[in-house]
Amino acid sequence: GPGGGAPLENANPLIYRRSGERPVTAREEDDELPDSIDDREIFDILPGGSVPLRSAFLNRAHLIRSINDPEHPLTLEELNVVEQVRVKVNDAESTVAVEFTPTIPHCSMATLIGLSIKVKLIRSLPERFKLDVHITPGTHASEHAVNKQLADKERVAAALENSHLLEVVNQCLSARS
Repeated sequence: GPGGGAPLENANPLIYRRSGERPVTAREEDDELPDSIDDREIFDILPGGSVPLRSAFLNRAHLIRSINDPEHPLTLEELNVVEQVRVKVNDAESTVAVEFTPTIPHCSMATLIGLSIKVKLIRSLPERFKLDVHITPGTHASEHAVNKQLADKERVAAALENSHLLEVVNQCLSARS
């Protein structure tokens, strides 16, 4: 992990059951029908998809539920850091809001986790979407400072120019072997 052998902050996190895969409907498979992006799709974006735009951007590699935790060999979903109920999408207004819940109130990885979620969405969604990634209110000691960093486009861009930080984010976003 990023600590280089340092003790884990949360050595025994609670592990939650993954939600099942969503069945694909005939309407979603029909390329002729318009198909908006919804909350579940951001949480668990389907493989393929019905709109050509969707198959280009929103494929199996673009799931926030499958983002790896920086400290544990578990996904953010398995640690209950991300939940579908905390994802809000308004396709018509091109907005996506994701609340995430750090496993402990003093989690030093909170900014990194939020950055990983934001980068996953930036890489996955059409540019028209305005993204809001923030800590679930009342769940972290430094939530306002972390939220301010995550909302600042210049700070996010600067963070992603840091090659070490980008490498850690990419590890969080990579598929587990």
